[in-house]
Amino acid sequence: MDTFADYILGEKDLASKMEIVYYLSKKNRIFFNKSVVFKTEIARMFLDYSKIEVDKNLVLTAALLCNVKKVDNAQDIESVHAYAKKGAEYLGGIGFNKRFCKICEEVNRYSNSNPREKESDILELVDKFGGMLLDRPERLGYNPEDALVLLEHRNLKNEYNRYMETFIEFVKFMEEIKVSEIINMTALKRLIKIYNETDGIIKFIKEVVYNYEPKVDKLIEKQKEKLSKEMFDSVSDPNRPLFSKATVEKIMNHLGDDIGENIEE
Repeated sequence: MDTFADYILGEKDLASKMEIVYYLSKKNRIFFNKSVVFKTEIARMFLDYSKIEVDKNLVLTAALLCNVKKVDNAQDIESVHAYAKKGAEYLGGIGFNKRFCKICEEVNRYSNSNPREKESDILELVDKFGGMLLDRPERLGYNPEDALVLLEHRNLKNEYNRYMETFIEFVKFMEEIKVSEIINMTALKRLIKIYNETDGIIKFIKEVVYNYEPKVDKLIEKQKEKLSKEMFDSVSDPNRPLFSKATVEKIMNHLGDDIGENIEE
């Protein structure tokens, strides 16, 4: 007999997955709100951008479910520290295997689970970064540039995350994508705007999946093509020095001035 885990992992369409989790939340009172959809969309774009060799379907399912036992009250420190582990236990009870549960448990580091799964590092980055972009009762959301600095130099300052550098590149790439020439709004800021202006989780899912995703995906591909062309043009430029000045200096230091001068010519 198929379990809930089999059912949702077997569903490949992301919008349908979100709808499944929405109805599960209504039935079993698990945590699922617009912020989960928001972070999952960032995870989707990051996976598409980076082409990291992971099971995309598994990661996005985990992104939707890793916070099932999260509480809204950030002042309840005991619950904040325990929700990921409790969520993993809950997921095990509805049919998910041990590795999937471990991936979800490692969305944060409070359970001290080690060694960490590579998928967990993706969830961690998306969860922390996405959370900083959104308004909270005690503060307004950060802009993507500031959130990225805080992610690297505060939240994960003393932790190793294997995808940190790739994620930094992704955020910078997304900040180069303008979704509107009129108001000069970047892709991530547009997603934040949709989040803030859309009431209701079902309406937000539809707005993200059917309006935001198709437009942004085309812009992402267009930006990639632009960068590839710029790189190709740079490499093929006959006036481009074969070696950089720094490279020449290193060669000169190691092999002598005569060889360095010949190379520079």
